[in-house]
Amino acid sequence: MSDNEHSDREHEGFHYGEADVQREVTELESKSATAARIFDLRRIIGGLFVLYGVIVTITGITDSRAAIDKAQGVNINLWTGMGMLLLGIFFLAWLKLRPTAPQPLPQEDSPQE
Repeated sequence: MSDNEHSDREHEGFHYGEADVQREVTELESKSATAARIFDLRRIIGGLFVLYGVIVTITGITDSRAAIDKAQGVNINLWTGMGMLLLGIFFLAWLKLRPTAPQPLPQEDSPQE
């Protein structure tokens, strides 16, 4: 790049200092970590199991005697719903007790001045 092009870019606002670059990198890393926590699979799986577990448990509680007899006397909806609830609670507890650790930053060797 010629000196004239370099000078034009500085006047147009394209010149970034080391502090600006560091600030931008830090901001992007923060956004990336937040996105990783929001879309953690344990949250999604746990939430879905809890939601469906509640629905199936309510179905099991309100099942008629005929539906229970059809399953050879076992209230399968109630047991399955409770199992789903427990699994969902397990995933959410796991998320709470062991949150995702932030990724370590790669250490760059800065040149000695």
